[in-house]
Amino acid sequence: MSRIRIVVRRLLLVVVAVLVAGLFLPESRQIPVVGAGSGDWHPDTFWYYPWGRSGVHKGVDIFAIKGTPVLASSGGVVLFRGELARGGRVVLMLGPKWRLHYYAHLDQTVGNGLWLAEGDQLGTVGDSGNAAGKPPHLHYSLVSLLPLIWKADGAPQGWKKMFYLDPLRHFAGGGQ
Repeated sequence: MSRIRIVVRRLLLVVVAVLVAGLFLPESRQIPVVGAGSGDWHPDTFWYYPWGRSGVHKGVDIFAIKGTPVLASSGGVVLFRGELARGGRVVLMLGPKWRLHYYAHLDQTVGNGLWLAEGDQLGTVGDSGNAAGKPPHLHYSLVSLLPLIWKADGAPQGWKKMFYLDPLRHFAGGGQ
């Protein structure tokens, strides 16, 4: 067997091992806003329709006093920390089970490291982006990079439910 084939096979094994390991890493279930409880969001906020330019609200808005600390719901690698037009100041993390954790409308982002452990502060609640002029809150979305095809349904944009997970079920420990 040629050296190139051996290297390619070894590289493929490493990639597969990393993908599988990501599925088995433990995932936390922490509400990302300090002191928040079920009274700080509307139970029907996930997949609310109609919702602005996106059509469907694909996350949960957790209301709190501006400046309240926002913590990493789960450990992970920070993929993006910056500003987006609609999200305002945001942090995007890749966590266990190949899930993206999206934190938006932050007043401030904290830190500049590449890794955040569960419970590390990543910012504070705010009203940036398209939340300007509205009560301060954190928009939190949980997105699977692996399609969960059994979650798709007939709701508006229901095919996207394969990827967007209900954070409220995540907090309740209702596994997804």
